[in-house]
Amino acid sequence: MALNKFLTLLVISCFIGAIAMVAARELPPIKPGQDLASRLESGGGGMVECWNALLELRSCTNEIILFFLNGEAYLGFDCCRAIRVITRECWPSMLTNLGFTAEEGDILDGYCDASSPSPLSSAAPSGVIG
Repeated sequence: MALNKFLTLLVISCFIGAIAMVAARELPPIKPGQDLASRLESGGGGMVECWNALLELRSCTNEIILFFLNGEAYLGFDCCRAIRVITRECWPSMLTNLGFTAEEGDILDGYCDASSPSPLSSAAPSGVIG
């Protein structure tokens, strides 16, 4: 008799737990006519640009490896652009998720900031005032 009550209580508890789990995981409704491409384009900051930057970063992996291993202090403009887009507009922690340490990510970010052309440098006068 006690076993029967225990099993009934156990089944009811499992049933209530299952209902609570399902209720806690509500998915946002997908609007009719909103396909994957339009959802990606409407994401904050332009998800298409983020994915393009990630692919660009993948193509400049050799430059980044040489940058750290050989001390070769050159990363191309496109590589730096991809690093800036990913770390500032898309996924700030993506470089660490790709296997770079936080320090390496900071070094890449700092290098690309320093190598980007300054808007003030082009406005400086070229002649000497005497």
